[in-house]
Amino acid sequence: MPPQPQVKRSFLEFLKSFIGIVRVLQILLGAGLWVTIAANKYEGSIHFVLFVAVLFWLLTLAIFILTLLDKQDLVPVLGGERWLLSNVIHDVAATLLYLSTIGIMIYKTQRNSYCNLDVYKHHCLYKVYLTASVFACLTAGVYLLSTVYGSYRKCRGERTVV
Repeated sequence: MPPQPQVKRSFLEFLKSFIGIVRVLQILLGAGLWVTIAANKYEGSIHFVLFVAVLFWLLTLAIFILTLLDKQDLVPVLGGERWLLSNVIHDVAATLLYLSTIGIMIYKTQRNSYCNLDVYKHHCLYKVYLTASVFACLTAGVYLLSTVYGSYRKCRGERTVV
């Protein structure tokens, strides 16, 4: 039974660390984005936004769980000494793709701005797209923050995520 308190302390240390908090924010904001879109009618380029949101939500969830359980060494090719670099590459890709989703969501929001009137009685996606735009911006910001932090740590020669 002695290893159990160590494991619990390790969980808490990761969850209280900067990268642990950032990963939780990425998961929550990414889920907010794709749930906002998926709960409403969408078409066209919004499919790409939904693809990016769900893909990086799942990847971030997997990275979070592996790091939380301290099992990153079990990941072939990407784990072990390369885990921090793998996280940085993941965060860079997420940041770049989320920046494109911001552009798509802003474009769609502007195209639906005509129905933001009280007298307009038909179904309007303006508020949905506006909410999704805000989630996309916040999520991209958190991924950018994680990218900068991970790159800084990698340049300092660190090899672990926490």
